Amino acid sequence: MHEETQEGHRPNMSLEMRAWNIRRKALLMGEVQGQGYIGQALGVADVLATAWFHALDYRPEDPEWEGRDRFYLSIGHYAIALYAALMEAGILPEEELGTYGMDDSRMPMSGMASYTPGMEITGGSLGQGLGIAVGASLGLKRKGNPAFVYNLMSDGELGEGSTWEAVMSAVQWKLDNLICVVDFNNQQADGPTRDALAEGTQAPKWEAFGWHAQEVDGNDLKDLVAAFDAARELTEPKPRVIICNTRMCKGVDFLETREITHFVRVEPDEWAKALDTLEEGKPQ
Repeated sequence: MHEETQEGHRPNMSLEMRAWNIRRKALLMGEVQGQGYIGQALGVADVLATAWFHALDYRPEDPEWEGRDRFYLSIGHYAIALYAALMEAGILPEEELGTYGMDDSRMPMSGMASYTPGMEITGGSLGQGLGIAVGASLGLKRKGNPAFVYNLMSDGELGEGSTWEAVMSAVQWKLDNLICVVDFNNQQADGPTRDALAEGTQAPKWEAFGWHAQEVDGNDLKDLVAAFDAARELTEPKPRVIICNTRMCKGVDFLETREITHFVRVEPDEWAKALDTLEEGKPQ
């Protein structure tokens, strides 16, 4: 489990505060551009806080450390959320927050590994992340490296055939160092995920393929901590998945109720309101 060493990054800060900080940083970046995938960032903040400040082993001063746990962002358009987590972790300097999405920024609007420290893969073509994670997990095992590979993917990617090819491959190779995290917010560009494709109940489906599956409230930090711990501590030689049911725009109530939240519309005068609303719910 990671303990921060950089000055200004307190190792004993609560996960509640970490998640709040991730939400706030994401909103500030969104305000820079006047747009962004804010709904996803707000919804997945608790998952990222648990991953980066409870589960992952890494060194902020050395993002390429060979012994690090890998965190793959298959969902490239969630980059704004991961940038916020990387800043909170001390891997990206907060001074760069105001450059989000600008020319020559290290934080483009869709995640690119060649630009950003801590961004392990270039995501965006959905359905590819888990396949890359399978290859990396197999490679680490063959090298005798005990690191875990985490792959954060969206519920929309469950409709991609390449995802299920990766699911079967992970079982074939007994990749017990692979933890897939699914952000199930039931939203896609064309509407609710369950209206786009018959998804069914998720955990039994993954179990039928041979995975250890858990389904949790992705906005409940206690549930998340327990799920991440169970995934890491499992002794069975099989890959693990945590299906996280999250709420889009979590923490900013007037955005949560918007009919369209996949790319939620925030008016110029609403950014300050969103930050004020978030401030009202700041952990004590």
